[in-house]
Amino acid sequence: MAAKTRLRLAIQKSGRLSDDSLELLKRSGLRIRKRRDRFIAHCDALPIDVLFVRDDDIPGLVMDDVVDLGIVGRNVLREAALGRKSAAGSGAFRELENLDFGNCRVSIAVPDDTSYDGPHSLASKRIATSYPRLLESYLSGKGVTFQTCDLNGAVEIAPRAGLADAICDIVSTGVTLEANGLREVETIFESTAVLVRTARHLSDEQEDLVRKLLTRFRGVISARESKYIMLHAPKSRLDEIVAILPGAEDPTILSLSSSPDKVAVHVVSRENLFWETMEELQKLGATSILVLPIEKMLA
Repeated sequence: MAAKTRLRLAIQKSGRLSDDSLELLKRSGLRIRKRRDRFIAHCDALPIDVLFVRDDDIPGLVMDDVVDLGIVGRNVLREAALGRKSAAGSGAFRELENLDFGNCRVSIAVPDDTSYDGPHSLASKRIATSYPRLLESYLSGKGVTFQTCDLNGAVEIAPRAGLADAICDIVSTGVTLEANGLREVETIFESTAVLVRTARHLSDEQEDLVRKLLTRFRGVISARESKYIMLHAPKSRLDEIVAILPGAEDPTILSLSSSPDKVAVHVVSRENLFWETMEELQKLGATSILVLPIEKMLA
């Protein structure tokens, strides 16, 4: 396959987004042949090469046109983009899709025994972080000057080690902060995994492949976010039942040969169907209520 028709996609080789990225590729029909200790793998079904790299290398690889696509946390992407901007370097890229995994936030945390009364409490404080540019962007916007202690990993131990007065790091559940005697006081950036692409021109074949891949990714995401709901409903309460189905759009109504007073209702829902809603449906006379997962879906 000629090089101009192949795509290069960079994903995290290990860490927070690695398994979810691989699962997304698998569910999108990308069968990867990866040899042990190799940083590049080839897809069987599509002309795509997958590079397994460090997450903080992915933005640069995309911006420098080394790869065509990348799956990366928006927090890492934004930090890299701010770095390119401050260095007057090329930082062009296009964000294609917000993916449905890797949700986290970049937050400031202080020791539990430290008083806090807003960002001005951090004035002249020393803050340990792996995101100095995001932190600078946020606090400078608040008119707060501070000192930075750049750390890569184990940021949460900095206050106990006497290295800093506070930290700024990614937070998912807050358990790590609590375990280290810290409490979250400011959220400075909300993040999730995103699909990004190079800003350079791609060949027509590559553009078609990007569109196909994006369509598959969206189909996988839509399927994970949706449920297929089936139930039997009395005709006299049909409007009430359809009205409370979450996210319902144009349900399919089918006649039941054995129950002329009832119909079968089939609908795809993009929202959770809670037990309370199912009990309300039952009160309205709905029976045989089934909620099924969807494996694949194209709009």
